[in-house]
Amino acid sequence: MGAAYFYHLTRQPLEQALPRLLELSLARGWRVALRGRQDRRMDWLDQKLWLGDDQGFLPHGLAGGPHDALQPVLLTTTPDRPNAAACVMSVDGAEITPDEVRSLERCCILFDGGDATALERARAQWRDLTAAGCAAQYWSDESGSWQKKSERPQS
Repeated sequence: MGAAYFYHLTRQPLEQALPRLLELSLARGWRVALRGRQDRRMDWLDQKLWLGDDQGFLPHGLAGGPHDALQPVLLTTTPDRPNAAACVMSVDGAEITPDEVRSLERCCILFDGGDATALERARAQWRDLTAAGCAAQYWSDESGSWQKKSERPQS
């Protein structure tokens, strides 16, 4: 039984926070489906991940290629997980269902605290998932490092 982790970005942009969260997931042995809502945005994230820091390489690919099943991190706009992801990371308000939270190791919802629409969407997702009995944690980077601010156990 998994949990939904909400990451409230207040001090760093998505393209800066995302690589570290992906690295932590890969270190746990999880494949990740990075789910967005627009192909153009996923293309942009793909470029940002390829141009990451010189300290490491973050293996990933865009969905629709011949090797989707082999990708440790697969960027997609669909609910499909051809790479057998154990973790789904949602950006830009992409949907995460209660069934996904229950069946995966972890679901992560990353949202921009400076965007009122993104903030309201994340709040709605929190309400929907916790009302469905899913475990959830809320994390914020407002202090300069990730701190857990709230937690709801599975019900």
